Amino acid sequence: MNIANTPAVQGATAAASAPASDTLNIMVLKKALNTQAAMAAALIQALPEPPPLATEGSLGTQLNTFA
Repeated sequence: MNIANTPAVQGATAAASAPASDTLNIMVLKKALNTQAAMAAALIQALPEPPPLATEGSLGTQLNTFA
């Protein structure tokens, strides 16, 4: 009798390997999130400084818009 092909054995084998697979998936997810965070921080650092608001006159002292 070959028990290797029964659904119970296949289910038990899959359940036994699931924690290792879950751990690996979580590690890959964490690495991807850390990489994305580093790339986002680099993009934010690369943004130029916005021009300052005007200090005198009636235009540009409250809202700074530019194209």
